[in-house]
Amino acid sequence: MREIADPLRQERVARVREKIDQLGIEYIYYQYVTITGRVLGKSVPARHWEQNAHKGIQTWIGGVANLTVDIRGNMIGFSANDGECLALPDPETFCQLPWEKKIARVFCTLFYSLEDENKPGAYYECDTRGNLKRFDRQFREKHNGLHLRVGTEPEMLWLRPTGDVKRPYEGITKASAYHIDQFETARHVWMKVYEYGQAMGLDMIQGDVEDAPGLLELNFAFDDVLATCDRLTTYRQICAEVARQNGLVACFMAKPMMGVPANGCHHNCSIWYGGEQKVVRLAEGTLPGMDEVFSYNKGGENAFENTEGGWIPTELGRHALGGALKHIGALTALGATTVNSYRRFADIGLWAPVGANWGLQNRSCSIRISAPDRFEFRAVDAMVNQHLFCSALLKALDDGISNQIDPGPPEKRNVVDVLNAGVEDIATIPLNLHEALEALKADDFILEAMPGRLHELYDKLKRDEWQRFMKEISGWDIERYMDYFP
Repeated sequence: MREIADPLRQERVARVREKIDQLGIEYIYYQYVTITGRVLGKSVPARHWEQNAHKGIQTWIGGVANLTVDIRGNMIGFSANDGECLALPDPETFCQLPWEKKIARVFCTLFYSLEDENKPGAYYECDTRGNLKRFDRQFREKHNGLHLRVGTEPEMLWLRPTGDVKRPYEGITKASAYHIDQFETARHVWMKVYEYGQAMGLDMIQGDVEDAPGLLELNFAFDDVLATCDRLTTYRQICAEVARQNGLVACFMAKPMMGVPANGCHHNCSIWYGGEQKVVRLAEGTLPGMDEVFSYNKGGENAFENTEGGWIPTELGRHALGGALKHIGALTALGATTVNSYRRFADIGLWAPVGANWGLQNRSCSIRISAPDRFEFRAVDAMVNQHLFCSALLKALDDGISNQIDPGPPEKRNVVDVLNAGVEDIATIPLNLHEALEALKADDFILEAMPGRLHELYDKLKRDEWQRFMKEISGWDIERYMDYFP
């Protein structure tokens, strides 16, 4: 646990104590992210901060797998007798909760316990957030400071219960994209999300209603990859709290309804040298946490954008695209992570990608150049564990840049039209979870982003999900086959 000795960390630990006393914090959520992106942790009285910052808090080592049992009733990956790991808080992520000011939260990095027989005090490889911290650092060191910045588009549905068994939920808006009047009907929701988001360091930049019932997209500014991933987790927690306050459901399910667009989470990616951390200050007294929570990496040189003009990226940018395309099947398995995710791709023509290719402003491709300075990875939805996905994306970009992989020419055709015509073959991403898991298993390079037992656990979790799906009789089965003969 070498991080404990870092002088900068010790300074930040002391500053957190100042914030605890200044803000009247009584409890702290020590939280970490599981393999599937859920948030687990413990609440601890704030008076124990220094001890916990030095030693970490103990938590069961199998929590990373969501304490899940498989279809046969066996706990996935762990037994009840497995030991503990240590959750060491990252003091720079300390932040007061704006809806309950006596409570703060802090993200933790997971380590093996000091008593572990094989890896005492080592990084715990099944900690997807901790992995991203290390892979980001390794990428920067290998490529002379080059780093990934990401902005996400976190679409989700806001639903209200109806009491109707057949239709238990309905959207709080009508399916009318960008309609200001419909956005107004959800004002009590999005204004509170903005308020809480800005109080927790999310530089909220825009929002709109989209063309599915209750579908809102509220965006915050892009930043270095780890900061953005942490903020997306924070955004989800904010939405869950706003939903509780209003008797609503904050739904991140990828495809809750067929025939209307789904809940995507496009990742807009750019590659940079340099930059400078700048603190975003909205108004005096409105930012109650550590200053680092509210700083964004600004400036620097965008190594993706071609300064000579046009939409074709630099040579380095093309190589980055080549790496992403080479590994697009495995990346899809980590971006579209549920059985339901593939309903999004199956509902052809409703904005979701299907092509295993890249294009300029071509939304039928899984990788789209959405602006000259960035590319948009589209085969990723609202159920993603963004820390895990971005770890894999860093590995793909590293492969492309290190080995100068050529992505080929951009796809100009609409892939959906080509598929519907049925005249010629065209490469597609995996179109169900089983295909995606097979692509992931076969990609040794991307598996480097899943060290230790991480891939084993992810594979077990997801194949159990697929098996449960295959053993389920749905209304579709009944309607189609119940009276099929004679």
